[in-house]
Amino acid sequence: MRSTSHPDDARTLAGSASLASSASLPGGTWMLGDLTVTRFGYGAMQLAGPQVMGPPADHDGALAVLREVVELGITHIDTSDAYGPRITNRLIREALHPYPESLHIVTKVGATRDQQGGWPPARKPDDLRRAVHENLENLGVEVLDLVNLRLGNAEGPQPGSLAEPFETLVDLQRQGLIRHLGVSTATAQQIAEAQAIAPIVCVQNMYNLAFRQDDELIDTLAEQGIAYVPYFPLGGFSPLQSAALSAVAARLAATPMSVALAWLLRRSPNILLIPGTSSVAHLRENVAGAGLSLSDEDLADLDKIGR
Repeated sequence: MRSTSHPDDARTLAGSASLASSASLPGGTWMLGDLTVTRFGYGAMQLAGPQVMGPPADHDGALAVLREVVELGITHIDTSDAYGPRITNRLIREALHPYPESLHIVTKVGATRDQQGGWPPARKPDDLRRAVHENLENLGVEVLDLVNLRLGNAEGPQPGSLAEPFETLVDLQRQGLIRHLGVSTATAQQIAEAQAIAPIVCVQNMYNLAFRQDDELIDTLAEQGIAYVPYFPLGGFSPLQSAALSAVAARLAATPMSVALAWLLRRSPNILLIPGTSSVAHLRENVAGAGLSLSDEDLADLDKIGR
């Protein structure tokens, strides 16, 4: 992550600490293009206020969570300037700038916020250029490590060409403002269309134990060496509930959410986790939970949930 200012000593010390502790994170690492990230990442959306609008109730607590992310060795933070809006990116900058060299921040463009808390699309070329420059400014960097183009809507992926917005991001990439590209809330056809225009390194769609519409897509992307990043890995605004999940959790003396995270890491090596939380304690619980060991019996029972 290239910062607009980064004292060498602080960057080197922070980077060394992060690399040292990342080895103990569940799932190991993955290459997003030429960027090495921990498969266990962190999603910053919950750091904003209620309904992802406005500032957090506990500003200092939000900063503490972000600093704990780096302390734990997590090198993949997912964010967007639409969160707040602009709240989470400014919190990330306040908490972590100058950034460790090992830390990679992934952002998303293609939607904005309205006063009712909606997510209207903002995928016209001018919208995207403005969003990229605002992300650069609010994160305090010269280059964005990875930008996902958000497609679809609140109901999920929607059909239609992504050529115009994606080509706009490719142009910004050629200008040196973006390192890598990805797509979010996308259909398989849109992913193929994007790949015909320029390389992508990740797809970010909704997926979890109970919502498995992308099973075939995940396997296809794994064969291509492309990451799949499930948002709402724990169900999002409707937490996962399943008798089978609860039974496996009871057998392991673990929480259902821990089992759900561990299952995702086992599901495919190209799955990267970005569970969000506004609590340091909950962040630590998520890391520990994702490291659960699941037996063949556990996996067989869990595999029936979303089928």
